Amino acid sequence: MATSLENPDELDERERRALETLLKRLADDEFVLAERYTEWQVRAPTLESDLALANNAQDELGHARLWYDVLGDIGFEERELVYERDPADFRHSTLVERPFEDGDWADAVLRSYLYDAAEEIRLESLVDSTHPKIADRVGKIRSEEAYHLEHAQNWLERLADGDEGHERLQDALDRLFPYAFTLFEPVDPDVEEDIVDLGLRDATLEEMGEEWLSIVVPYLESLDLELPADGRVGDGTDEFEFEVTEEMLPEERGRDGTHTDAWFDLYDEFTRTYRELGRTETTRIMDKPE
Repeated sequence: MATSLENPDELDERERRALETLLKRLADDEFVLAERYTEWQVRAPTLESDLALANNAQDELGHARLWYDVLGDIGFEERELVYERDPADFRHSTLVERPFEDGDWADAVLRSYLYDAAEEIRLESLVDSTHPKIADRVGKIRSEEAYHLEHAQNWLERLADGDEGHERLQDALDRLFPYAFTLFEPVDPDVEEDIVDLGLRDATLEEMGEEWLSIVVPYLESLDLELPADGRVGDGTDEFEFEVTEEMLPEERGRDGTHTDAWFDLYDEFTRTYRELGRTETTRIMDKPE
């Protein structure tokens, strides 16, 4: 049984690096996705969906805050993690940084589904984490993410039921699916192995990626959407066979520090006020979470 990593003062360099890497994966994804979601305010197709996506954005920012706060235990400050951090040091998947296609609700809905299906698997792998704060915070986050996934699926099925909506979904899938694969790319293979060996997470990236594919591929195909043919393996007789190859991945993967140009534009936008006001610390609008 892995040793509890509760006391930050007792962590050795290997443990500290594994914890930092895991938390930045978690927090950066949530923070950047929330920033993208805010672009849809008052632009969604219905008032209900506008409010739902605004709620999702607020939830994701709250989740990012929970994970960044744990990094505070090992010496990081919020301003260093967000507003004064080199944008190339962020480790989010490039799925969440891509700009939405202008006015394309199918893009927002499909992106939410691909991400939230992965998030459900990722959170499950943290339930028994050897870091108590991680395990304690998973429950609250899971309950909110379950709503996000349900909202995305409801809209996917609604859009797929019409010719125009189905065409838009297919276009979005062709565009986004390669970037969704980067959700399970490593920051550093050796450190990712340490994350599992130390019990911070109980599943490897490969295991989580395979589980994600076993869920999203059949579901998307049930909506008559076409997935990359080069992902199919075997003779077609197996219940599920789909494999992500190196050639299917985009050049910019996020986890390794490579990003699209859109990310640097987004970073400049959400840090502009902080820089123009000459701030040296972030404004607190809520108490620090327990």
